[in-house]
Amino acid sequence: MATAATKRRQNERAEFAQGVPKVPRDPAARMIDKLEMFIALAREQHFGRAAEACGVTQPTLSAAIKQLEDQLGVMLVWRGSRYGGLTPEGARVLDWARRIVGDTRAMRDEMRAAKRGLSGNLRLAVIPTALAMVGALTRPLAARHPNLRFSVLSRNATEILQMIDDLQIDAGITYLEGGAAAGRMTAIPLYAEHYNLVIRADHPAAARAQITWAEAAELPLCLLSPDMQNRRIVDSHMAEANAAPAPRLESNSVLTLVGHVLGGDWATILPMKTAALFLAPDHLAAIPITEPAAEHPVGLIAPFREPHTPVLAALIEAARRLEER
Repeated sequence: MATAATKRRQNERAEFAQGVPKVPRDPAARMIDKLEMFIALAREQHFGRAAEACGVTQPTLSAAIKQLEDQLGVMLVWRGSRYGGLTPEGARVLDWARRIVGDTRAMRDEMRAAKRGLSGNLRLAVIPTALAMVGALTRPLAARHPNLRFSVLSRNATEILQMIDDLQIDAGITYLEGGAAAGRMTAIPLYAEHYNLVIRADHPAAARAQITWAEAAELPLCLLSPDMQNRRIVDSHMAEANAAPAPRLESNSVLTLVGHVLGGDWATILPMKTAALFLAPDHLAAIPITEPAAEHPVGLIAPFREPHTPVLAALIEAARRLEER
């Protein structure tokens, strides 16, 4: 599967084939290339995988890292028979590399937008329970900017933060609680999750107006996997109710959970915005969960960088319009 870096290089080659003059790689451009390879190595923690992600051979990547070390006068990577991690100096250079490469991409995107209008690929990573609302952001942008493309990945909250740091995505939609992104991310609230028990419409509890967390814990549950923040939220509310659920199935896929609920005597717990996608055919019922009646804010996060790229600025503007509704 082609990586983002490989696709970017393919796009550049396509532009050259269409008559865009190819500019020789000057020392500054070569330095950016080395910093991108260094970021990839820190992310992949493996020389071979990092080389593949950058679309170069492993010897090329290794030589670039060595040249970067020679230019900076410090060792960046502990080496043995394999990658051994970053040195303290390497960790500091990684911060600078992300900043320099991010700013360089932002500058290139702004110049491209000035010449051609808003175009390119907007990369988003989204927690599974928020995938249902992504269209509220992407549809208006697509209508206003026909040359804009979108990549949407399902990831957990921790992965989204890391992918933003590693410049793999432009922005994420995730939980705003916990403070992990505080001070280093632009954060725009979009909505609050409210939790519902989702069961078959013919389940004995389907006619109830509400159900408690403790009662929900007694049902044969299928829940999101423990690496998902939604699952940690559900577990915390169960604990508040002195309940100890023992889910019979765990998955990182909402579709897997809903499929099991539809196919048998299972139940799951989902935010209402997600559950609503599956309620229309009247096969399922969603019952609000109380004691406590909890809500948790979800929003857009993006790197705290000024100026933002034109594409990211348009996304943030769309998110703020959605917030105001």
